[in-house]
Amino acid sequence: MKFAGKVWVFGDDLNTDAMYPGFAMKMEPPEAARHIFYEVRPGWTDQVSAGDIVVAGKNFGVGSSRPVAALFAELGVAGLVAEEFNSLFFRNAVNAGLPAMTVPEGTALFSDGDAGTFDLTDGSWRNDTTGAGGIVPKLPQLILDIITSGGVLPRLAAQGYVPAELRDVLRSSTVAMRSAGSGA
Repeated sequence: MKFAGKVWVFGDDLNTDAMYPGFAMKMEPPEAARHIFYEVRPGWTDQVSAGDIVVAGKNFGVGSSRPVAALFAELGVAGLVAEEFNSLFFRNAVNAGLPAMTVPEGTALFSDGDAGTFDLTDGSWRNDTTGAGGIVPKLPQLILDIITSGGVLPRLAAQGYVPAELRDVLRSSTVAMRSAGSGA
């Protein structure tokens, strides 16, 4: 499972409350997604394009369990890369079907605007702009299967635990956000 695109670099300890401001929690997902990083980098959502990648430092996604990963997916972000993910945030990314990879020193290896390629299947990563690359530990197959399925709810639907006619609905960011308890 590969994802590639233009990279946006952010720092350490990015809090989900700063990524997804409280006023946006009452909005529908497409509008709420327009406010990601509102406090950290105002106007970023006007610059990001579908297929872009977020690279962050340590403790990415610290804070509450706000369903920011579903909002990244709503924006069309191809994947998330961090030096270290907050465990709850990482699980929310997996649940939303959003690829996420840990790359130590990622913020030193990439700059805004670089092109990056990341492969969750073999753990490889490459900065296509500078030529730097490496290998990180692979994710467990179950996690890869969940991401490939589009998230935990679509995977459960594919396995017959929920009605098949709900598969497309379960892939939506609205369902991902509401199942995370955002109250959207």
